[in-house]
Amino acid sequence: MDLVIHLFVLCLGLAIGSFLNVCIYRLPAKRSLLRPGSHCPHCGSPIRPYDNIPLLSYLILTGRCRQCKAKISIRYPLVELLTGLLFVALFVVYGPTLQFLIFSLLVASLLVITLIDLDLSIIPDRITLPGIVIGLLLSPFSTHLGSGVRGITTAAIGLAVGGILFFLIALLGELIFKKESMGGGDIKLAAMLGAFLGWKGALVSFFLAFFVGAIVGGVMVLVSSKGRGSRIPFGPFLALGATCYLLLGDLMMKAYWLYVSLL
Repeated sequence: MDLVIHLFVLCLGLAIGSFLNVCIYRLPAKRSLLRPGSHCPHCGSPIRPYDNIPLLSYLILTGRCRQCKAKISIRYPLVELLTGLLFVALFVVYGPTLQFLIFSLLVASLLVITLIDLDLSIIPDRITLPGIVIGLLLSPFSTHLGSGVRGITTAAIGLAVGGILFFLIALLGELIFKKESMGGGDIKLAAMLGAFLGWKGALVSFFLAFFVGAIVGGVMVLVSSKGRGSRIPFGPFLALGATCYLLLGDLMMKAYWLYVSLL
C-alpha cells in the first residue's frame, strides 16, 4: 500500500513539475500561464495531450518535437523528475497531512524561483509577494508553526526577521562594496521563507544558504578569474537551504544539540 501511495505522490509531483516548466518559461516574460496551450518553442506546433505526459513523452519522443524534430531541452523532464522526487521526500517526512501540502507548495515555488534566478538573475515578485500572503494565510493551519494564533504570530515574526535581516545585509553590503550586493528579490524571498517556516526555520535556512554560498563562491574564485567580479544569484542558495531544512531539519537540530551536549 505504501508503494502505491508513493507512486501516486510521485505522479502528482511529475504533473505539477510539468506545470512548473510553464511557469519558469512564462513568468519572466509576463505571459499568461494558461493561454496559449503548450506548444513547441521552435515551430510553434501545439503539443498534443499524448505528447505531454510528464517524463514519459520525452522518453518516447527521444527528446525531440514530433512535428519539426527539434531537440527539446532535457531540463523539462529533469524539472518534472525533481519535483516528483521532492514531493515523495516531503511525503515520507510529513505523511498525508496538510503540512505536506503546504510545504509542497513552498518547494514547488522555490524550484521555479531557482531556475528563473539562474537564467535571468531575477526573482519575480509574482511569486514572492503572493507567497508572503499565502504563507501568512496558511500559518494557522501549519502544525510546524504551532497552529492557530501561535502559528500566525510565528509566521509574522519570521516574515519580519527574514525581511529586516536581509534588508540590513543588503544595506551593509552596499556600504562596504559600494555596489548592490543583494537584490530586492532576495529580501522578499527571505520574508516569504520566514512566513512559511517561522523565524527559527528561516534562520537555519539562511545559515545553510550562506554556508553553501560561501563554499561555491570560494570555489568559483579559485577556478576562474571571472568569479571575482561576477554576481552569483543567491536565490538558489536560499531555496536549497530551505529545502534541506524541510527534509532534514529535525535531524540537523538533533545532531546540533548532541554536539552541544558533548562539549
